Amino acid sequence: MPDTSKHLLFILAPLVVVFAVLPGVYQNHLLLFNFVIFLILAQGVNIIYGFTGYLPFGYVGFFGAGAYGFAIMVMHLQTPAPLAVLVGGVVAVALGLLLTPLLRLSGAYFAIANLAASLAVLHFVANPALENITKGPYGVSLTGTFNPTDAYYAAIAVLALTLGGVVYLKNSAFGLALQAVREDAVSASMAGVNVVKMRVIAWLASALVAGLAGGIYAWYVSVFYPDNVFSSDFSIFAIVFALFGGVATIIGPIVGVLILYGIYNLIGFTTPQYFQLIYGLLIMGLVLFLPAGLVSLATRRGWNVP
Repeated sequence: MPDTSKHLLFILAPLVVVFAVLPGVYQNHLLLFNFVIFLILAQGVNIIYGFTGYLPFGYVGFFGAGAYGFAIMVMHLQTPAPLAVLVGGVVAVALGLLLTPLLRLSGAYFAIANLAASLAVLHFVANPALENITKGPYGVSLTGTFNPTDAYYAAIAVLALTLGGVVYLKNSAFGLALQAVREDAVSASMAGVNVVKMRVIAWLASALVAGLAGGIYAWYVSVFYPDNVFSSDFSIFAIVFALFGGVATIIGPIVGVLILYGIYNLIGFTTPQYFQLIYGLLIMGLVLFLPAGLVSLATRRGWNVP
């Protein structure tokens, strides 16, 4: 492993440890869980957008697919929860394979098509005709597997694996090839990079991350409706958090989640009447003055931000 990767893992390990021990000293377990889920999702967005340039407005489709993959395995096959989470990830990857033709699009066309695809998946699982399989629009109840403590630590494990994967992408030859594809696909292809293969691998890796997060979310809440796990909030928040901190870096999405989701909860509880105004102004200011995210403040000073 390159020295830079070792140093990054040394920096990121305390983050994982802190979230692992926080439930013992902080009582708002759900808030901590949501932080971990968004840390995972923001890095998932970082994989597909930061390293290839595809902005996934419908990223929640993978999250919801993972949640329903988990639910179906538990409801119909009585699969143990940890194994069902892995199946949720596999279901999301299968959906990603089905949607690979979208990668022929670019820019706003890809973003809109991806959003439409996630809505199609939502309406598919919410179809009353599938009530015997997905429970249709009537909601899923998995109270027999309800175990928020185990689900939380499963999320911690997925976060650790996701961060390790992004460290690899950032510093490996594969990751450098991905970034070359993002900057100039034609030049990368002429240099011998298989552009299509690179994009598909990044697409499926981001799908796997979201699917695992969705499966763990279903395990944690145990009762949910299609609109819950396919809510556009998951996509929007994950994208905004990643962009706020700075994509194509490892630290950026982490900073974005910790700051923005912290502010989101602080303002939402203390001054809810001003929440949308303050939050909107904060994001607009960043887009106008720091389009590369908060990490650009460090890069402007000549610092190397991992």
